[in-house]
Amino acid sequence: MFPTYLFKLARTHSEIDEYYALRRKIFVEEQGLFPNDDVDTLDALAHPIIAVAADAPSLAVLGVVRIYEPEPRLWYGGRLGTHPDYRRGWHIGKGLINKAVTTANAWGCDRFLATVQIQNVRFFQRLHWDSIEEIEICGIAHHLMQADLDYYPANNEIRPIVQYSQAS
Repeated sequence: MFPTYLFKLARTHSEIDEYYALRRKIFVEEQGLFPNDDVDTLDALAHPIIAVAADAPSLAVLGVVRIYEPEPRLWYGGRLGTHPDYRRGWHIGKGLINKAVTTANAWGCDRFLATVQIQNVRFFQRLHWDSIEEIEICGIAHHLMQADLDYYPANNEIRPIVQYSQAS
């Protein structure tokens, strides 16, 4: 039996703090893609999504992704990551991708793109994504990929009015 996870927008200060902490752990400490912090200007536009264990007595963010709309109806997903202790089986990554795309679709998405590290391209292809082109980001091979929106019907997530920011 697989554990049950919840995939949701990070809204509270503690959820947002844990969201950024896990991103730092993955993209700065583990992968070394950024020297000190992975926060960038896109975070001002982004909606953070987290994965948590459904039966956990306290909050523990196990996975993260952000979605943002840089121009009307064009959405991107990014900074997808899972805590190293929970990477087996791809359940968290798959759930985060589903929550990201179905949420953007609910909020008026005509096109959903992501830059995907080369080792994860096949996983995304199995989830109904197509590779558009190979690109390099931070010295690492990626593919610019596009989700098949017909596979990801809109969910019922209400779009927040307030933007999120990293708590100080």
